[in-house]
Amino acid sequence: MAQLKTDTRQLQYYYSLGRRKSATARVRLTLGKGNISINGKTAQEYFDGSKYLLKKLSEPFLEVDQLNKYDVIAKVRGGGHDGQIEAIRLAIAKALVVFDGNLKATLKKADLLGRDPREKERKKFGLRSARKQRQFTKR
Repeated sequence: MAQLKTDTRQLQYYYSLGRRKSATARVRLTLGKGNISINGKTAQEYFDGSKYLLKKLSEPFLEVDQLNKYDVIAKVRGGGHDGQIEAIRLAIAKALVVFDGNLKATLKKADLLGRDPREKERKKFGLRSARKQRQFTKR
């Protein structure tokens, strides 16, 4: 689960991991001014300024009324933009719970602490995709 860590410079941060589909996000939450950095870029750059995705990213902060209180440094791998946003959002919510346990009820009620377990189904032998079969013809 999420945990509190301290690095060598004595900068305190809250670490958490979030997953969605094939995306994995590792998030460090520190007290700051609301800057969000993803893979070394700002969130605006990384998601090409998509307002929908950026709004989804800030949902945990909006839910607990702490929008510009924390800086987020996220490393994310795999998946597409939507899966990555969901993974980062889950990791931020889990890190907020580590920071303040009283926020857990609020975030859980807003459905931000649950992991969406749906993954892509693998292709099976003899089929065209996961479930699609060849067209049947009666000869």
